[in-house]
Amino acid sequence: MYLAANGRPDAPPRPQGVRRRVPAAVLALGTVSLVTDVSSEMVAAVLPLHLVLGLGLTPLQFGFLDGMFNGATALVRLLGGRLADRRGHHKRVAGAGYLLSALSRLGLLLAGGATGGIAAALAADRLGKGIRTAPRDALISLSGPPESLGRSFGVHRAMDTTGALLGPLAAFAVLWATADAYDAVFAVSFCVGLLGMLLLVVYVPAAPGPAAPAPAGARPPRAPVLRDRAFRRVLYASALLGATTIGDAFLYLLLLRALDLPPALFTLLPLGAAAVYLLLAVPAGRIADRTGRRTAFLLGHCALLGAYALLLAPVSTPTVVGVLALLGIFYAATDGVLMALAAPALPTAGRAGGLAVLQTGQALARLLGAAGFGAAWTLWGQRPALWVATLALAGALAAASRILPAAPPHASAAPEVP
Repeated sequence: MYLAANGRPDAPPRPQGVRRRVPAAVLALGTVSLVTDVSSEMVAAVLPLHLVLGLGLTPLQFGFLDGMFNGATALVRLLGGRLADRRGHHKRVAGAGYLLSALSRLGLLLAGGATGGIAAALAADRLGKGIRTAPRDALISLSGPPESLGRSFGVHRAMDTTGALLGPLAAFAVLWATADAYDAVFAVSFCVGLLGMLLLVVYVPAAPGPAAPAPAGARPPRAPVLRDRAFRRVLYASALLGATTIGDAFLYLLLLRALDLPPALFTLLPLGAAAVYLLLAVPAGRIADRTGRRTAFLLGHCALLGAYALLLAPVSTPTVVGVLALLGIFYAATDGVLMALAAPALPTAGRAGGLAVLQTGQALARLLGAAGFGAAWTLWGQRPALWVATLALAGALAAASRILPAAPPHASAAPEVP
């Protein structure tokens, strides 16, 4: 038997060149995320229309509700990670998050036109997403060997994105079949969400890794950000780069204004970036495993920098294609790759909590970055603000290349124990 540095038994290393299959638990979690994202995006696609056009909420009211609960999601991730690590119940905590999000669709159905009920349903959805994210990613990281985590996260993110693309199509199909009955969309979304929950219960193992849960009454370890130098460096670099990310919606708005496109196209632009992300998520994860996740993560931000540069040049129709392609490459090379980069530096008993710290730090940094760009646009105009964002991202890339660990923070193997 082989023991890794964290004390958990690992299988003997395979010969080089032998391809590993994607762990069954990762495929099961990917299927759960696909089905759940269909449910989520069905609601997301029609909710602005339902609230603003159907119920008469002002855009300011809707923006306040959506922004407030999205910000709260980042902080709830810390709670989800801590609960999952306390007794090793990653599946139970993730399942609670999935169930809460599914029930939120029922809440929208029952709320009718009551603003308070709608706000409570939106809060339940965001809380469910925040609770489940870190335990789910911890389950993925514990389901396979560290050297193939990039591929595992790439497969999961590709399946997740497939659901995000299918959700709006399903929503509009239901609206077309029911003559714009929004309640029918909420009802179907609730049923689809329950299906995702059922798939989690039946097909996702409770403990994909062989590590035993912490004993009863044991306190979870302190946040790895305070203990592990390699993890701290990943956290600081991701937060720095996140603070110079201006947000997808601003990029789409810049494209619309530069080409004077009709506002209806705003909802179609994200589909282009999502399609590129879907196609490249798995290849990017495999390349990151082979060539280094640090390099892939930095190159992904170079793609984002390229998108900014394209918007600084004279904008034409090919610019739209280039920006969407670069944005898709950015997400493919950074989203799951970041989790794969950080996970091996975290102990099994604190994996979910550590990933929650990383996700929360990045989310809050991106929130600050988007707010800063919006303020700069308001004060100086869109082009000076974009120049500032481009220079800031270039500087952050240079700094992150110095901060990130030079080698992947994999746990080294200990001598064989008979």
